[in-house]
Amino acid sequence: MNFSRKLITWYEVNKRELPWRETNDPYKIWLSEVILQQTRVEQGMPYYLKFIEKYPTLKKLAAAPDDEVMKLWQGLGYYSRARNMLAAAREVVTNHGGKFPNEFEEIKKLKGIGPYTAAAIASLAFGLAYAVVDGNVYRVLARIYSIDTPINSTEGATVFAKLATELLDAKNPGTHNQAVMEFGATHCKPAQPLCPDCIFNRHCVALQKGLVTQLPVKTPNAKPRTRHFNYFYLTDNKRTWLQQRTGKDVWQGLYEFPLLESETKLDWATLLQHDFIKTLLGKLKPVLGQQISFTHLLSHQKIEATFFEILLPKGFVLKKFPTFETSLTKLKSYPVSRLTDKFIESIQH
Repeated sequence: MNFSRKLITWYEVNKRELPWRETNDPYKIWLSEVILQQTRVEQGMPYYLKFIEKYPTLKKLAAAPDDEVMKLWQGLGYYSRARNMLAAAREVVTNHGGKFPNEFEEIKKLKGIGPYTAAAIASLAFGLAYAVVDGNVYRVLARIYSIDTPINSTEGATVFAKLATELLDAKNPGTHNQAVMEFGATHCKPAQPLCPDCIFNRHCVALQKGLVTQLPVKTPNAKPRTRHFNYFYLTDNKRTWLQQRTGKDVWQGLYEFPLLESETKLDWATLLQHDFIKTLLGKLKPVLGQQISFTHLLSHQKIEATFFEILLPKGFVLKKFPTFETSLTKLKSYPVSRLTDKFIESIQH
């Protein structure tokens, strides 16, 4: 079986028309790969188009303010992708004169770019013979060759990278890589793969053995830990207070309302006795407005959040917290987590 020839023939007929496939500009290819790392094409496409419109060149992105980039990214999640992308763009400007490096090892040195993304850029933009191995590739190879080594193990990464490299069409690596990813995304899908019409159904060992739904194998992740966030939306109907998240935690660099994290869910009566509230408001007796709760799931965390609206008198000054005052009309201009954005949407409708 000539794996690559069959795959590319299928791809030329069945590929989706996507804007990053119409260019060999490494910046645009890189941007699409960063967006699609944890995001479906349908969700990522509008973001890709917004970024290209706002920052048509890598130099434009590198010169953009952090908050502006994070706001444009808002809703995609996994915000470290955006932070790393901005840092890498600035590295290219500083260390490479604004010209994207055209060697695999140099590409891989950039912030946030691992072997997969480096292989995608190297093959698609520069025609270098590096095989990509993403979730789609794992699935296609695991099924056709009936490989049950866990894909999230060190051994699995080695096994699949070796096989992907052996199967790569070194003369046409970009098209080959696009083809295998497209085949996994639209044909050899995680659920309900199109096995009866598959170009590999006579060669697929998993299909012959009845193992299609069992492959690829992935070692289960640890149960996500639960965190309890108590947010305080302080307002006199014209102003509120925000703070910026720092440290290496979720949503680093994004904005939020004053936050108290607790071991368990806290009710309002308990919070009234907490030193956090006393320090936050001083001698002011708080008046509770709305109280809205959300459950927000991240890859390894479950956030149980409650937003407490505290109604303040005009002229109130917040003194002892690393917060800043902003008008309610400007609230939507700050980059925030999807969780905080849902609360803002709920109070502004």
